[in-house]
Amino acid sequence: MFATLYLPDFALQAALRPTPELGEKPVAVLESEAAKASIFQLTPSAAEAGVERGMTPSQALARCLRLTIKGRALEQEKILAGILLQMAGSLAPEIEATAPGICTVHFTTRNCREKLERVVRQLSELRLTAQAGLAATPDLSFLAACLAQPVLQIDDPEKFLAPLPIETLEWLALA
Repeated sequence: MFATLYLPDFALQAALRPTPELGEKPVAVLESEAAKASIFQLTPSAAEAGVERGMTPSQALARCLRLTIKGRALEQEKILAGILLQMAGSLAPEIEATAPGICTVHFTTRNCREKLERVVRQLSELRLTAQAGLAATPDLSFLAACLAQPVLQIDDPEKFLAPLPIETLEWLALA
């Protein structure tokens, strides 16, 4: 079995970590420090105000004057990546830092779901939003993690995949 630990909006979580009180307010994170940087990730309240990924800061501010715009907190991202890797390592010895905010674990033992739920709870105690998926393949475990609330185990891939709309794949590319 494979498990994926996923921290959605990883850059946003890292940027908000020093100031958690901003989490409920309209906040957007820029993709880079370049002159033509665009909005990369945003809080739900920013999205509700009309801010969208890909907008320039001036476009976003035109939609929401209360918007706080932050640059990526690369040092915080490194810290969160380390925490995620350490938590994944507590599950099994075979782990991979798959992408920023994503770790894949290869389980060779039983009680996988219980262990995964424990790690998601521990991440939550650290004020990190985590989702986890458990499935027979790494790709399927990633899909499960993206759709989890907060943990999803896929035992029958065909039954799970059949009702999913094709748009889910497009959404996953943005995740």
